[in-house]
Amino acid sequence: MNYKTIAQETLEIEAQTLLKASQKIGDEFDKAVEIILGCKGKLVVSGVGKSGLIGAKMAATFASTGTPSFFLHPTEALHGDLGMISKDDVVIAISYSGESEELGSILPHIKRFGTPLIGMTKDANSTLGRYSDVVIKVEIEKEACPLNIAPTSSTTLTLALGDALAVCLMRARDFQKSDFASFHPGGALGKQLFIKVKNLMQTQHLPIILQNAKMKDAILQIGEGRLGTVLIIDEDDKLTALLSDGDVRRALLSEDFSLEDNVLKYATKNPMSIDDADMLASDALVLIEEKKIQLLVITDKNKKIQGVLHIHTLIEKGIS
Repeated sequence: MNYKTIAQETLEIEAQTLLKASQKIGDEFDKAVEIILGCKGKLVVSGVGKSGLIGAKMAATFASTGTPSFFLHPTEALHGDLGMISKDDVVIAISYSGESEELGSILPHIKRFGTPLIGMTKDANSTLGRYSDVVIKVEIEKEACPLNIAPTSSTTLTLALGDALAVCLMRARDFQKSDFASFHPGGALGKQLFIKVKNLMQTQHLPIILQNAKMKDAILQIGEGRLGTVLIIDEDDKLTALLSDGDVRRALLSEDFSLEDNVLKYATKNPMSIDDADMLASDALVLIEEKKIQLLVITDKNKKIQGVLHIHTLIEKGIS
């Protein structure tokens, strides 16, 4: 049995399902987005079985992209949790057949509250379809399952339509990277979008010397500073140059090298620096990698040193 071929066929069936659905998006999708945008409460997503699992993911996506949302299981709703829905909310109910018994049991109560209902089903004339203010049709030619029974293409399409709704809402609300960061403060995603340079930069015990210093002083400072670099300033405390341990090694190869030489003879003048400590740490990492440096100096607008950020610090903190 060629499992690779089976996998390819499965993906092709589901990909074709998504492509055909994209060509059938109609006015009902616009209406659904407008209803959600007008919601003064929360977006409640409900469904049973596979549809419920898809619904839970959709609710999580909405909530993390600027649309307050939660998932409500129909069975729990029948046993008290229906009180979680208010007239200011909007409900998305998911059922491929549109005839789910558990979901159908709560539909009259949702309508009794006067809560707008968006149905996601294959049949606009089903129970769910008839109760819905707007129906987003989940139309497929066949499931990817060889028996054409197990929800595969249908669940993939439902999930994709939920993503499409979320993206439309993001665009409508001009949802930005900074907004996304506020909802994802933890984990790798939060680190990438929330942590700033000022949160990670070293500000104490920086290895700094004046530009009239000698190489022997600079080498001593490099060892004590443990950054592999010494920062060089002028008489006004402004950053003028930088001497790394690599610069020192190259200097030692010079026939006329002397420990009494002025540090500027071998230093990198006008080194890479930024004057924005509010820059995202992830953006700082991109800059460090582009410039092929290990240490980024942070200054104020007058070039006075505020701190330094080492690439090792970014890696240790999981910034990518």
